[in-house]
Amino acid sequence: MRDPFLNPFPTDSARSAIWEMLVPRDINAFLAADWSLVEHDFVEEGFIGIDAQKAVSPEKWRLAFPTLAAYRREWLRQAEDFAEQSFAEDARTAIFTTTTLEDIEIEGETALVRKKFDGGITKSDGTRDILQWQTLYYCRLHQGRWKISGFTGYLPNPMG
Repeated sequence: MRDPFLNPFPTDSARSAIWEMLVPRDINAFLAADWSLVEHDFVEEGFIGIDAQKAVSPEKWRLAFPTLAAYRREWLRQAEDFAEQSFAEDARTAIFTTTTLEDIEIEGETALVRKKFDGGITKSDGTRDILQWQTLYYCRLHQGRWKISGFTGYLPNPMG
C-alpha cells in the first residue's frame, strides 16, 4: 500500500517539485484557507480553469475560471466553507489518503499532470462527504520553477 504522504518521485526533480506543489502544499493551503501559501504556484497570464462538473461530455464543461482571480475567489470560498465544517477524523489525513498523483507527463518545459480523488471524509454528524473526481493540470516551467498555467477539473473519476 502506498504512503499518501510520501512523494513518489524522490529521484526526479521536476516530478518531485510538481508533486510537492499539487499535493502537500495545495492540501495544507486549502486546510488553512490561506491562498498566500499557493499564490506563487500559478502563472497568472493566460491562466484558464475549466469545471467539468463531473460530466463525461465536454458539452457540459464550463469556462468557470477565465482568470486566476476568478479561480482564487472560488478556491477561497470552498476553503472557508470547508474550514467551518466539523469532522470525525483528521481532515488532512483523509484528504491525503483520498489523493493520488502518480502520472506526470513532461515534454520540455510543459507538463500534463493527473491528480485523482477517490474516497471521502466523515463528518462529526456521521455523514460522509464523497471526494471522487480528477483534475488535469497544465503546468509550465516558469521563471525557474514549475507552476500551474491552467486545469480541467471536477472530471469524473473514473471517466466513462
